[in-house]
Amino acid sequence: MRKLATALALLVAGPAFASGLTIEVEGEANGTITVDLFEDVAPKHVEQITALAAEGQYDGVVFHRVIDGFMAQTGDVQFGKEGGDMRRAGTGASDRPDLPAEFSQLPFERGVVGMARSQNPNSGNSQFFIMFDAGYFLNGQYTVVGEVTEGMDVVDAIKRGRGPNGAVIGAPDRMSKVTVIEDAATE
Repeated sequence: MRKLATALALLVAGPAFASGLTIEVEGEANGTITVDLFEDVAPKHVEQITALAAEGQYDGVVFHRVIDGFMAQTGDVQFGKEGGDMRRAGTGASDRPDLPAEFSQLPFERGVVGMARSQNPNSGNSQFFIMFDAGYFLNGQYTVVGEVTEGMDVVDAIKRGRGPNGAVIGAPDRMSKVTVIEDAATE
């Protein structure tokens, strides 16, 4: 019970963080999503995400898997670029090594950003997802990397996919530009 109270306090108060992301979204959804990244919860994952964003690798990457009431997934820097073969979107990764899981007690609530992976818990690489609603069945199974602090209206407007896997048909929404923002306290 104490661990749950501590985890909830961290989520409400916001874990210490040194960076975040600004995600410009274009398509059916248009606008900006601001994400606080939790370096103290998932330092290796946050380091990888911010490095990929700083290199511009997320620019033009689509939301390839979007399940209404669950989550919107993006970040396939290998096969998920706008104009690419969408049949392969979601199967790729960056040229960086996969990461070991950094599970925490933070719950998967609305607006939480988690790291996508294969069946292997230690396979997170570049893909991530944003929760539309709570998904507590993910708790302790996927790495929490951050949370949306502004722009949930933009997240809610992302074009939904079809079928049980949420594959987006036609032109998916995309991250036109992803920028790393530094916390003023660390500068």
